[in-house]
Amino acid sequence: MPTPPTPDTAPRRRDKTHYLYLAVIVAVLLGILVGFLFPGFAKGLKPLGDGFVNLIKMMISPIIFCTIVIGVGSVAKAAKVGKVGVLALGYFIVMSTFALAIGLVVGNILHPGTGLHLNPADVKSVQKSASGAEGPVDFLLGIIPKTFVSAFTEGQVLQTLLVALLVGFALQKLGPKGAPILRGVEHLQRLVFRVLAMIMWAAPIGAFGAIAAVVGATGWAALKSLAVIMIGFYVTCLVFVFVVLGIVLWLGARVNIWHLLRYLGREFLLILSTSSSESALPRLIAKMEHLGVDKSVVGITVPTGYSFNLDGTAIYLTMATLFVAAAQDEPLSIGAQIGLLVFMIIASKGAAGVSGSGIATLASGLQSHRPELVNGVGFILGIDRFMSEARALTNFAGNAVATVLIGNWTKEFDREQARRVFAGQAPFDEATMVDEERRPEPAPAAAR
Repeated sequence: MPTPPTPDTAPRRRDKTHYLYLAVIVAVLLGILVGFLFPGFAKGLKPLGDGFVNLIKMMISPIIFCTIVIGVGSVAKAAKVGKVGVLALGYFIVMSTFALAIGLVVGNILHPGTGLHLNPADVKSVQKSASGAEGPVDFLLGIIPKTFVSAFTEGQVLQTLLVALLVGFALQKLGPKGAPILRGVEHLQRLVFRVLAMIMWAAPIGAFGAIAAVVGATGWAALKSLAVIMIGFYVTCLVFVFVVLGIVLWLGARVNIWHLLRYLGREFLLILSTSSSESALPRLIAKMEHLGVDKSVVGITVPTGYSFNLDGTAIYLTMATLFVAAAQDEPLSIGAQIGLLVFMIIASKGAAGVSGSGIATLASGLQSHRPELVNGVGFILGIDRFMSEARALTNFAGNAVATVLIGNWTKEFDREQARRVFAGQAPFDEATMVDEERRPEPAPAAAR
């Protein structure tokens, strides 16, 4: 009699989403071609990209809510959640500061912007960007939603995080009586991820529209005149991801950065085609859980990291600040650079979640700290869209690394599951995005 197939040797169903991401690559190439050949027509395709990103953003709040409620509600002790939060915030502060320092060093080596003659005509656009960012006090008060439901309707990640934490802790207090509610949230999570999987089939259309619009609007002119800062920024981001984050990930969790980034390859392609790390946030949550990181760790670390762990934005702020200062023949001393960048760290938290937060933070920070430099930000607007892709990719990589590290430090990382995932023995289920066999028991522990 033939031996029945084991789970590892059983024939796998063909992953239809493989064709989806091949279509995304083709769509990106077509978008670039259309942008160069028909720039006027390509500019009108921008709503296609915006529409797809908005569809993804529509799913972020319910996914974060379900993930955190299930993770926190299933934890026996509330202190464990607090420990994860403290570790995550501490790590985010250290790494963001380190990213700022790297950008500062590279900026002082390259001296971008020296000898340029800027056109001040874009000041109005800059001031409009600056008005989009909030101050630290407004940012902190903005974490509290106006109503319980508005946290979901307004699409604020930190507001959703707060509500989900309160619901999760309430389920802990309910004890066994909260089990039916928790089970209901699990069913809701399955539904939400299935809707997300359906939305992903619109990715090629969104990628085509987004890339065509930006190429049509920008062309080669801005790329030629600003090649130094753009190439320098991309190289700096690559060094930060593969060297700095790679070393930290290996020393902190004994995980190879190449294996992790290859596992998240489809998410990087999605970010590259949309220039938005938010478009991959739901999939990052699902994939980190599949990799073996506990739900409670993923639920706290990923949403918080999207607001506080902005490594790519930190590098951008330092290099762009030095650029606009040198371009106006007002180079900053080392002391002034450090003072301004400390201010930028605070300002970046206020701009979290704002569309185009990089340019908004840069403009608002300069206007508050060095208003005479604001005029120079207008010149960088031409390539900000291209630089936003590197920011988003770096931010995403930083949050993925942070999730694995926090999971390992809190002993909530299944290393054997990660080994099987990296080896291709436990493929991610693209259809449901939920691991049924690894789901924890739904009954929360009684908190007496």
